[in-house]
Amino acid sequence: MQSKIKHIIVTGGAGFIGSHVVEYLLKNEYHITVIDNYDSFYSKETKQKNLSAVINHPNLIFHELDIVDSNAIDLHLTGTYQAIIHLAAKAGVRPSIENPIAYQQTNVAGTQNLLEFARKKSIKQFVFASSSSVYGINKNIPWRESEGLLNPISPYASTKISGELLGHVYSHLYGFRFIGLRFFTVFGPRQRPDLAIHTFSKKILNGETIPFFGDGNTQRDYTFVDDIVKGVIGALNYDKTNYEIINLGNSHAVSLAELVSTLETVFEKKAIINKLPEQPGDVPVTFSDINKAKELLNYTPTTSLKEGIIKFKDWLYSQ
Repeated sequence: MQSKIKHIIVTGGAGFIGSHVVEYLLKNEYHITVIDNYDSFYSKETKQKNLSAVINHPNLIFHELDIVDSNAIDLHLTGTYQAIIHLAAKAGVRPSIENPIAYQQTNVAGTQNLLEFARKKSIKQFVFASSSSVYGINKNIPWRESEGLLNPISPYASTKISGELLGHVYSHLYGFRFIGLRFFTVFGPRQRPDLAIHTFSKKILNGETIPFFGDGNTQRDYTFVDDIVKGVIGALNYDKTNYEIINLGNSHAVSLAELVSTLETVFEKKAIINKLPEQPGDVPVTFSDINKAKELLNYTPTTSLKEGIIKFKDWLYSQ
């Protein structure tokens, strides 16, 4: 399974998706170097807890550093590495509208720094976390990677397109493999506290109103984190072409109203709705075509929305 890849750098490894990827890799006997700067978007304590089960694992090295600081990357990462899984980023559509320059610095300049590091270190496999937001408002449903001109409507989305394009440049010039994975609304245990399922669940449990943007007909392709991890590992081991952009979703669009109804069923409590206007930067629907992921990565999502929310509930109650 591992082929020649033994030591992997995982950026953003203390985050929601990153910590799940790190745990999987350690269970499968990889050596892992994690980079995380504990970005203040949410608490350092939450991120430390994400990695608490494995932080003392003998095959894990942790560096608290910022990918924007290229000197720190060169100073601390002195080992021999075969791959980079780049998950670190400033996340969120709405916050990126408020602070676009910070998003540009971390998501574009930071990615450039890591690509430069891969070039200098002759690292041959680079897996990049892109986003479904790159498709913008796109009526060609379901969304396929072969879409020509992308029309992002938020600074966050534009930075993810930039990352994909930088990857193409470096793959073309220096011959290493770059796999960009467009994640579709990932959820599950450890989900970021700002995201809808986490926020709504807590508010339902506490009897608080939940913000309900628009008329409830917006749709998202919710993808369980364990399925995303399988796709990331598939990309890590992919060894055919040198550059690919691949959707990782569940290929099933769920409306906001259906999401709230499912949460009510799982938590056995009625939600109190606070209807609000649609938010700038939000797209009306995300819906992935995952045929390419199935073909190239042997990717098949197996967890439904309700099953995933039950697992999320079990985790939430354990905190």
